[in-house]
Amino acid sequence: MSNTVLVVDDHPDFRAAASALLAAEGFDVVGVAATGHQAVQLTTVLQPDVVLLDIRLPDLDGFAVAARIAELVDPPVVVLVSSRDARTYGPRLVNASALGFLTKNELSGAALRRLLDGGPRAQV
Repeated sequence: MSNTVLVVDDHPDFRAAASALLAAEGFDVVGVAATGHQAVQLTTVLQPDVVLLDIRLPDLDGFAVAARIAELVDPPVVVLVSSRDARTYGPRLVNASALGFLTKNELSGAALRRLLDGGPRAQV
């Protein structure tokens, strides 16, 4: 079964690379967003199964966006991503309205699938 994914990141190169990588590994990328506000809006419109959400965005941080998405009716799963290590975010990451966390350099379809299938959350 294919999961639909919304990719949210303020860097166009990462959005393109993550979208291509996930599509090649069996995910259906239904949209991309560059800001937190766009992420919430597109999540409502597109209703993806998964939102791959960068923590550092120009308008809202990923933690605030994840909290807003969690308040939606039938919210999707949120997986936070960052170029920084999980320890950078400490308790905020543990308490986030997200299923888990991946660093950008460890992002793969297999890693995302492990989280979706109940794999371990990031160790902080």
